[in-house]
Order: sequence, then C-alpha cells, then structure tokens
Amino acid sequence: MNTDKSFMGSGRLRSHGTNLTRGLSAFIRVDPCSSVFQRFTLALGTVAALAGCAVGPNYEKPEIAQPQKYKEFGDWLVANPNDAAPKGEWWKVFRDPVLDELMRLVEVDNQNLSAAEARYGAARAQVAAARAGLFPTIGLTGGANRAKSSGDVNASATRYTVALEAQWEIDLWGRVRRQVEAGSAGAEASAADLENLRLSIQAELATSYFQLRVTDTAMDVLQQLIVAFRRSLDIAHNRYNAGVAAKVDVVQAEAQVRSMEAQLIDTRASRAQLENAIGLLAGRPASSFSLGKLPQYDPHMPDVPPGLPSTLTQRRPDIAAAERRVAQANAEVGVAQAAYFPSLSLTGSTGFASSSLSNLFSVSNRVWSLGLGLAETLLDFGARGAQVDITRAQYDESVANYRQAVLTALQEVETNLAAVHWLTEEVKVQEDATRLARESVQLTLNQYKAGIVSYVNVVQVQSTQLSEERSRLQLLGRRLAAEVALIKALGGDWSPAT
Repeated sequence: MNTDKSFMGSGRLRSHGTNLTRGLSAFIRVDPCSSVFQRFTLALGTVAALAGCAVGPNYEKPEIAQPQKYKEFGDWLVANPNDAAPKGEWWKVFRDPVLDELMRLVEVDNQNLSAAEARYGAARAQVAAARAGLFPTIGLTGGANRAKSSGDVNASATRYTVALEAQWEIDLWGRVRRQVEAGSAGAEASAADLENLRLSIQAELATSYFQLRVTDTAMDVLQQLIVAFRRSLDIAHNRYNAGVAAKVDVVQAEAQVRSMEAQLIDTRASRAQLENAIGLLAGRPASSFSLGKLPQYDPHMPDVPPGLPSTLTQRRPDIAAAERRVAQANAEVGVAQAAYFPSLSLTGSTGFASSSLSNLFSVSNRVWSLGLGLAETLLDFGARGAQVDITRAQYDESVANYRQAVLTALQEVETNLAAVHWLTEEVKVQEDATRLARESVQLTLNQYKAGIVSYVNVVQVQSTQLSEERSRLQLLGRRLAAEVALIKALGGDWSPAT
C-alpha cells in the first residue's frame, strides 16, 4: 500500500480577468525531522515576524482649536464641573420622584433604546468576526470513494479517508489587523451612539414631563380665572338688574367666561397629547398610561455649571462617536492600501487513507501535506488606487464631521447658557408684571362697582392679566427646557468611563 507523505506547494498570480498558476515547488517527499522541513519552519517564523508590520497610516486624533472660556461664561455662573456638574442620574437635580420613576421605565422598556443596544451588540460581534481572520481555520473531513481503472473493467478499488485540514492566510501586511482596528473603532462609535440616543431620549422625556406639569399649572390658572371672571359676570348681572349697567356689560362678561372655558378645553387636549408622548418614551401603551396631577407643582431649578471647552469633547457621546468614526476611516485606508501587496496563505492536512476500513487508522496509512500559496494582482486598471482614494476621501469627510460636531456642541452650550441666564432674569421681571396685572384687575373691578369706569375697562385689564399669566407659564416651561437642554449639551452624565 502506498503512503502519500508529501510537501505540496502552489502559487497563483491573479491578474485582471486572468489567473496565472505557478508551482512554488514540486511534490517533494520530506520527513518532519529533515532539513527541508526545518527550513520550512524557519521560513514560517520569518513570515510571522514580518507580519508585525501593518501598512497604512497610524491614527492620530485630529486637532481642534477650542476657546478657553465660553462667551456666556461670566460672573453670573461659576464653573466647578468636578463638584456640581450633573453626574450619574442627571435628572435627579430636579428633585422630582415622578420623573425619576419615568426615567427608570425608559431604561427598561424604551424600544428605540433596545434597538440601539442590539446594534451595538452586532458591532461587537463584527469585531470578533474580523479578529478571527488572524487565526487559521481548521476542519475535519472524511469520505469513501470507489473507482475502477479504465484498463480493467473488472478491477475496482475503494479508498477511505479521514483528515484534519488547516488553512491560514498570514496577515503579512496588516490587512486583517486594520480590519480589526476599523471594526473596534466602529463598535466604540456604536457604543457612543447608544449613549447619545439614551441621553436624547432622557432629555426628551424630561422636557415633555416638565411641559406637562406646566400645562397642569396652566389649567389651574385658567380654572382660577374662570372663577374670577364668573364673579365679574355676576357683578355685571347685578348692576344690569339694578338698572345701573347696560346689557352689553353682561354680554362682554359672559363672552370672557366662555373664552376661558374654551381655552381650558384646548389645554386639556394638549395635556393628553403630552401624556401619550411620555407613555411612548416610557415604553407603555397610550391606552393604559396616565400621569396624575400634582396638588401643587413647584419645580426645583438647579444650578448647572458648565465644563470647560477642553472637557466638552470627553463628555458628549455624539462627539466621541464622530471621533471614533475618524479612527475607523483611518484604519480602512490601511485596508485599502494592503490590496497592493501579495497575500500569502498556508495549508496543511494530516489524516489517514486506506482501501480497508478495518485498518484505516494504522500508522502505515497516515498521510500529511503542507502547502504554501502566494497570490498577487498584476493588473486591475486602477481599481485599487480608486479604492484607496475613496477611503482617503471618506477619512477627510469623517474629520470634517468630527470638527463640525465639536463646533455644534460649543454652539449649543453657548446658546443654552444664554437661554438659562436671560430666562432667569426675564422670569423675575415677568413675576412682577403678573403681580401688577392681578392688582390692576382688582382695582378696576372696584372702580366698576363704584360706577367710575365702564365694563370695557374691566375687560381690558382682565385680558392683560390673562396675557401676563400665559407669559409667566411659558417662561417657566422655556426655562425648564433650557435647563434640560444645557445638561444635554454638556453631555449629561456620559463620560468615556461609562
């Protein structure tokens, strides 16, 4: 019985549309202890040493010029990011237990967040798949083959084989390592995308929740105004019945009451829409989700000192995602450049072959082989060069996107710093305006009772009071929204450690 113990080598040169095959060596009988095998092992060690290099540019984080302080960073707000900046569950600075519970529901049941977590899991799996390319693939084969020779119609033979096969493409030029590098950066970008989505959903929920509470307060104010306007309507009725007032006074007073009632109904509709939107963010069906009114809503306004611009790029997940995509694009340039160099692969197998199944696994039936393959593209008419140009252009695009993300972040911080500052000042002035409007209504109503002024004057001051009350509530909602937006612009609780 013949035993096939041979060193098998073959090489292929790939050209555009044509494969050229060249044998690296003939079938040479070698022994594992022979000098040929030892030289082959030495060659493998040399190849492995050469595989330590990787073509393509090494990544360097793009430089970005940043200001040393914010334009709106003045005496009115002192920065102390290590102590007072929001950390962890940032929404707790508002000291609202209902909001705390809603945020817990978002973390557990928001489906958009669950989808982003799944995308991050897929990105991590892609890194593992790319890393597997650094190692050989090993398989087990077996079979039985019966054949006869053409010279003798009665002669036939059966051959049984069992073999363990391995194939390894040596990452000589770092193509696979650049793929792993790109995949790792992509997974990190996906993780930052997940945190950015989480922060956006949390900010949206907080803004909607505060708007709902402000709407509840607006409903209370409208109900109080309706009660007050009905008193004015009673006064107009009494004066008309006494013959000291005209019918038009009663009509005007009743029209105001009806107008207030219509606005109250519209406000209730707005509250229902906000409640349903909050339920969606919390992962709850709108039909079964409800938020009760609080007896009295007095929101806590936190101080949110900003971090320095130099730390902003570490606190914003969208900026981190943009920077990681720069690293990913940089690695993909190396992947494209590696296509210029030949690929080197090793194959090997060991097993048993015999015409008799009973003694298949005897030592005399053992067979093994080693192979070395070399492949290089000779002519592709500029395809590889075009691919390198594409990846370089994509890298330039990612750098521009990263720098734009930083500029946008700085703009958002400046805008919301200004909003928090000036809305705080405006609220103080508006509180005075609302107080004076209430006092004016009482004084004018007393004058109307005394017959000094007509009911038109009462209507005017009551309209003014309604306008000032609305402005006060709108400013309250805007200020709460600006506080949330500022925290979001500063990155919330996100940091590279999380």
